[in-house]
Amino acid sequence: MSGGFDLRDEPWIPVRLLTGESARFGFRRLFARAHEIEDLELPVPPAASGLLRILAAMTARIAQNAGIRLDDADTAEEIEEWDALRDRVLARGRFDSVAVNAYFDKEIPEGRFDLFDDSRPFLQDPRLVRECIDTKGAPNPSGVNKLVLGRPTGVNGAVLFGHFTDTNPVPVPAAEAVWHLIAQLYYGPSGQCTPRRITEHRAGSGDAAPLRKSVSYFPWAPTLFASLVLAVPSPRIAVETEGRDACPWEGELPDPLQPLASMTWPGRMLTGRFRHAVLLVPSADRRSVVDAYITWSTHEPPREVRDPFLILDRRKDGGFHAREADGARALWRDVDALLLADSLQDALRPPALEGLPKRLLATLRVRAYGFEQDGQQKDSVWFQATTPPVLRWQEEAEPAMAHHLARCHRVGEDAGRRLEFAAKVAWKIATDVNTDVSPRAKVKIDHRKPGPWASAALTRYWPAAEKQFWRLAATDRLNSPIEQPFVDAALAALDEAIGQANRADIRVARASSRARAIIRGLLLPPR
Repeated sequence: MSGGFDLRDEPWIPVRLLTGESARFGFRRLFARAHEIEDLELPVPPAASGLLRILAAMTARIAQNAGIRLDDADTAEEIEEWDALRDRVLARGRFDSVAVNAYFDKEIPEGRFDLFDDSRPFLQDPRLVRECIDTKGAPNPSGVNKLVLGRPTGVNGAVLFGHFTDTNPVPVPAAEAVWHLIAQLYYGPSGQCTPRRITEHRAGSGDAAPLRKSVSYFPWAPTLFASLVLAVPSPRIAVETEGRDACPWEGELPDPLQPLASMTWPGRMLTGRFRHAVLLVPSADRRSVVDAYITWSTHEPPREVRDPFLILDRRKDGGFHAREADGARALWRDVDALLLADSLQDALRPPALEGLPKRLLATLRVRAYGFEQDGQQKDSVWFQATTPPVLRWQEEAEPAMAHHLARCHRVGEDAGRRLEFAAKVAWKIATDVNTDVSPRAKVKIDHRKPGPWASAALTRYWPAAEKQFWRLAATDRLNSPIEQPFVDAALAALDEAIGQANRADIRVARASSRARAIIRGLLLPPR
């Protein structure tokens, strides 16, 4: 039996319509009704991040004006011409249904969008069933728990989202299996994996997926149609030009032992950097996944290409690396890197936020999807967040507001650092009888035993600082003093962390006074 779950028409992508209703669509209806969709509602943010890259690659093939597609190489040679083409596509307000059906029914070989097709299942490698074998030549799958992010594997796996064991795995509905398939390809681990025998050697380790431990930022419009068109990478990004630009479902299966194909624009740069190979094992009725093979796809060095949705931070050696996801870091703390041009060279703005249509800036927000992980196997927390419509204040359009918000962020961070230091000093003074409590005495902090006040204070400070940041994010606050609101938030957080009862103690009172003076130092003019 071949196929059985055609992603073109099966309802597997959760969305929220402009009417407020929730629905599930396949690829075809998603594109046909994108102008009626307000948002994606995937409950797995790393899957949403990967899916948006897949949808952006498809959008480049589907979106067109007067027969010229957004992936047209000749038009891309002149940035102004490509920008004008994108504007005309946006002005139409919706995808052309003929172009949608032509792509899914005529341009792509039959079966390529089927999750369980025998010869070319979507985003999978059917060769794994005969290459992932044990020493006796029997199939050696990885287990369905290995596929689903958040399920434990092995004897020491942490239970995050349910009680599952390798001895009693629970099948995954096919629609949800697609989410985790995408998430594995974009965020999967490095290190030991199911061995794959292609030569006489059974290699059993692989590299991390291209987005592992990163956070992605997308321009977010009032409709999914506009969000997808804006997600198509601009040809401003430097890419390789040799070879056909083919997404995995468009081209042939790659040879795992050969050098990687060129990272061409826009398909391969969005969907051609996978380091894992996956094959799902369906149930008898093809409505769920009961097992999976997950292994390496290549050991060749990756081809370098700038991901259009990542912030790059400068390293100490002068190079750049993708900003890492931090589940405790609120999105407002990244706003300056999203608004300022690259002239500062401390952080490089995601290319997807460059050259946006000026007429849409007032409505555009930023959607962030992050997955806090280590570089190998540990997954901590994933998150999703959306800003208010801040892209109207990009430096090119509103330099005064862009730099105002950057100053607000800088002061907020400074107040947070002072608060952390002050709380540690206060704990040392309050608990160490040998510490000099005089106002100007130096206090030596034991960083291995910082005490509980710093963590408690920061937990209270950052939500309060976020409220102050967005309160200051208004044109009528452009020339307002910005230090006092953050200092007040830090002082309140310190008091809450220490607690009213503790402050009755004379030594704690002196510690609190010293800490408050440290925080208030932010209000002093620089020397």
